[in-house]
Amino acid sequence: MGRGALVLHGLAGKAAVWDPVTAALRGRFATTAPDLPWHGMADPAWAHRPDPGRHVVDAVRDDHDVVVAHSMAAMLLVEAYADGRVRPRPTVLLCPFYRPDPAGFDWPTISYYLNDFHRTFGEALRVGETGRFPPARREWLARSLRDQVGPYGWTRWFETYLRTPFLDVGAIDAPVLVVSGADDVAARPEDGRALAQALPRARFELLDGCGHFPMTEQPDRLAALVRDFFEESLELT
Repeated sequence: MGRGALVLHGLAGKAAVWDPVTAALRGRFATTAPDLPWHGMADPAWAHRPDPGRHVVDAVRDDHDVVVAHSMAAMLLVEAYADGRVRPRPTVLLCPFYRPDPAGFDWPTISYYLNDFHRTFGEALRVGETGRFPPARREWLARSLRDQVGPYGWTRWFETYLRTPFLDVGAIDAPVLVVSGADDVAARPEDGRALAQALPRARFELLDGCGHFPMTEQPDRLAALVRDFFEESLELT
């Protein structure tokens, strides 16, 4: 087990969501799955300072040969690669947010992501262990998570999204697998497809019948995709 893998969760996520993926990589990779400052019900003070990407930069070490990043962490990792703050390496970007043109951000888009921000958390609660809870309770929990993230957390997330059209993604010269869920209510499949097209060495995989949390909704399929991609990529590099 001479290679290292890093897995990064999204906003209000947790390291444990990666258990199926880390199990699939066991025996070939030593896997690190940190709880990032924006995990679960974390103190929202992480968002009071700019540049949340510094936490991703700090998490990635030279002995991490491959990386898997979900949602907000995927955006921040792409930004760090594009800016040269982190050396690109074989990477799986899961349900990333990306728009190639600033004109893609209009007032209806902002209204959706602001006023319906809790819907993403509602999806996580629906497909996770809390799926057995009544819908009304899951709705309350989703809004509670939104409130815990708070306006500063939302702003840090959305301003990162707004920067994506200006990233020099053409400078990311590493194999990348972009995975999107066909039913994702947060990161549109069009975002993932556009990012894969913009990256020099990327391919796109669309998961039918899946939303924003493939690691929970289709863990076995995702784990196989990640394992096979890394094995193929490391043979080529």
